[in-house]
Amino acid sequence: MTLETLQSTFEMHQAMNVEVFYWWCTAIMFMIHAGFLAYEIGASRVKNALTSGMKNILTLSVIIPTFYFFGWWIYNAFPNGLIPIDASAALPWSMSMGPNVQDMGTGIFFAAFALFGATTGSILSGAVIERIRLSAFLILAAILGSAVWILAGAWGWHPSGWLLTEFGYHDVGASGVVHAVAGFFALGVLMNLGARVGKFKDGVAMYIPPHSLPMSLIGLMMIIVGFFGFLGGCIIFNGGDTGWTTIYGNPTNLSAFGFNTLMGFAGGVIGAYLSSREPFWTMSGGLAGIITVAAGLDLYYPGLTFVLAASGGVLMPIVGRWIEKLGIDDAVGAVAVHGFCGFYGVVLVGVVASAYPNIGELPDITFTGQLLGAVVMALTGFIPGWGISFALKKFNALRVPPHVEVLGLDLVEIPAKPYPETVPANRVVEGTITPSESEKLA
Repeated sequence: MTLETLQSTFEMHQAMNVEVFYWWCTAIMFMIHAGFLAYEIGASRVKNALTSGMKNILTLSVIIPTFYFFGWWIYNAFPNGLIPIDASAALPWSMSMGPNVQDMGTGIFFAAFALFGATTGSILSGAVIERIRLSAFLILAAILGSAVWILAGAWGWHPSGWLLTEFGYHDVGASGVVHAVAGFFALGVLMNLGARVGKFKDGVAMYIPPHSLPMSLIGLMMIIVGFFGFLGGCIIFNGGDTGWTTIYGNPTNLSAFGFNTLMGFAGGVIGAYLSSREPFWTMSGGLAGIITVAAGLDLYYPGLTFVLAASGGVLMPIVGRWIEKLGIDDAVGAVAVHGFCGFYGVVLVGVVASAYPNIGELPDITFTGQLLGAVVMALTGFIPGWGISFALKKFNALRVPPHVEVLGLDLVEIPAKPYPETVPANRVVEGTITPSESEKLA
């Protein structure tokens, strides 16, 4: 066998290894959505449980095709701002956007990015449970998951993105690009959507308990499992002598991500437990901790990671309660967990890793660059989230009518019963329930 043949065989196997790695990252990422499904079903009251589950299933099924038709093109076309560059290879009718034995990268990277987009939709889904119209949610999820976050990704993740090339922006695990964008998009929607019936009484927030807290806790653990696929998809497997790099080209490896993901989870849980002592917030602290350190996973020493994640875990329930005091009903704390911790995580890189060099001629990491990047991510999410939901509200298309909300969305949006053996649900369907009894069910 000639040297040229050996070299060609080696390169083919390296390309196949790249495909295999992202194939399994994408598969593991599906666990995020199984987790969000269980998390939100458990967090809902019985009368809304199936609607919450259906929203998560439909989120995937709406965002994947819309991301194919225009999301991947947005990522490649808008690294310089709002004026597109040529990205014809990313258009859905191009040769690279279908089965092509000569292209062993585009499809698998598209798959990973599509699941990133679906994650943003699932983040929004939890915040708005129990009162949003299913149709309105799917419109918002498609825009967020296939246009808004990926525009931010073009600016902050793309090798030619202006935040990177002009300000040295560093966000390897998508604290800003995915989580801050989705969290602040959700905040904009919540401001127009309003609180659930009975959430506030005389300006004081009432506790609306989840119908199955154990299911929510299991769902959160499943999301953590899925995070390993998510973060694996944030690292570039180059093959050959280059090895692993971040999305910015900086050298790294899976060991760095392994150390810091685990320490981020543990620190976040402990921090949230110390500041809340409440099971839902404590488990959400695992997400908060990972999101807090995700932007700098390749840079942090694991001991420092634990401390930073713990600080995010401590602050997250405090921010969640503060948002509630402002009259905003975020049913699962998505704004605090994803929006605040994503913003905080991006800024922390500027505090801890300022002056760390990027490759080539790219600017060094700076506090100013990270702060600017965090603000850009927040505004990129919030402005369209508020604006589009405001338009839907004006057309009376955002929220279900009050009487539907009182009876439960499952009776109208699905319709089906999650637990048919329960007497109240049967009586509602049979029409034998009185108005006063329906108020009690709420």
